[in-house]
Parts: sequence; structure tokens; C-alpha cells
Amino acid sequence: MRQEQRAPFTRALRRARESAYAPGEYVEQESFMVASEIRDLAVRAGIGPGVAVLDLCCGVAGPGRFIARELGCDYLGVDASASALEIARERAAGLPCRFEVGSVPPLPAGPFDVVLLLETLLAFPDKEPLLQAVAAALPAGGRFACTLEEGAPLTSAEHEQMPDGDTVWLTPLEEFEALLQGVGLEVRWREDHAASHRAMADALGAAFAADADAISAVVGRPALDVLVDSHRLWSAWMASGRVRKFAFVAGKA
Repeated sequence: MRQEQRAPFTRALRRARESAYAPGEYVEQESFMVASEIRDLAVRAGIGPGVAVLDLCCGVAGPGRFIARELGCDYLGVDASASALEIARERAAGLPCRFEVGSVPPLPAGPFDVVLLLETLLAFPDKEPLLQAVAAALPAGGRFACTLEEGAPLTSAEHEQMPDGDTVWLTPLEEFEALLQGVGLEVRWREDHAASHRAMADALGAAFAADADAISAVVGRPALDVLVDSHRLWSAWMASGRVRKFAFVAGKA
């Protein structure tokens, strides 16, 4: 669901999101990832004090701010939404975080020790130019940490079924790993998160439906219906195996 003006959605959905995640697992993320998964991925990518991190498509940067606070790093978040970054800057006060408005690719001038891309890889129809830009921004030994919505490309009917289906571009696992190898990135770690992400899709969809009156009062009933319907469809696709969710760390030789 496109949210050109992020503040109303952030405000309207906060109570439901807080109720959906287990205690300590909500860090203002706008995805199915939980805080423990975010932290584990960041640790596996070698993020720590003095590490230069570029976070692509960061949105309001809940995960990025969490990583900077927990692990310490030199953090730069990039997103095409100025309204999302306005929220991110306000909430990052006192943290070593910077933000830039921009579409990717291209990427800001590097090099960066780690490039993050969490829960938005599916929005890129052609992933090869993006991965080429990521590899170019990393020095030898640099790491790319990302999540992948894995599966065969959607059919025309499935694109019609999924709200904002024109932003959902699945990639088979073997094809994605071949793309990584083709740009000089070697898979160092991979983990299947489909079960936990299906559970979060269910929990979030139920929380949004339970808080329907309050959410609709801010963003309107059509927007709420789209949100609930998309979460139910993601859950169904992950339950059936139509879609799998993976976390990756790949390194530049």
C-alpha cells in the first residue's frame, strides 16, 4: 500500500502494531520482521562501532535506528519518501544517523562496509542493476544484508489479486543467488523466515481489523481494507509455500 504522506499512517497504525508484536519485538518497523531477527541479521553482517552502514529504502528507519542504538555504527538511511525521512530524523535524535532523500539505484557515494535492504527487494522488477550498484558501493570484504520474498513471478491473476501488485516482483531462490554471484557477492548465510513472517502477517492483519474504527478515522476505510486484505494474502501465500521469506548475508570477495 503506497503511503505518500507517511505521518497519518504511522500515527494511525502504531497502536495496532504495538499490540501485534511480542514484547520487545516492535521497533517501529513497517514489515513482518521482528526486532530479534533484525538484530541477528545485523550482527551476522558484522555491524558494530565504526562500521559504515547504508540502509536502502529505509522508510521511517525503525530497524536502522534500532541497529544504530543497539550496535553502534555510522548509519546513512536513504528513501524516496521525504515524509518518511522527516519522521526518521525526528526520532533519531541523539543517534549516529543521517538520512538522504533519493531513489535507488544509483546509491550514495561509498564505500560502505555494509549495505542493508530489508523487506523491499520485491519492489524492484529488475534486480540486477540494483545488485550491481550494491556491489560497487562495497569494498573488498564488504557485506550485503537483505531479505528476499522468494517464489516464481506472479501470474497476471495474482498481480490483480494483490493490492499494489505492480510493486510485488518475486524471484526464485536459485535465480537470486545467481544474480548475487554474477555481481561478485558470495552468500555467507541464509535463513528461512517464512513461518515467523506468516505468524506476523496474521497478527498484524488481526490487530488492524480489531482497531478498524480508529484506523479508518485517520486514513479511511478503503485504505484499511487494502491493508488487511494484503496481510491475509501474504499469510495465505506463505502458508501454501507460494512465497518463502529468506534473510541473507552476502560478502564481496
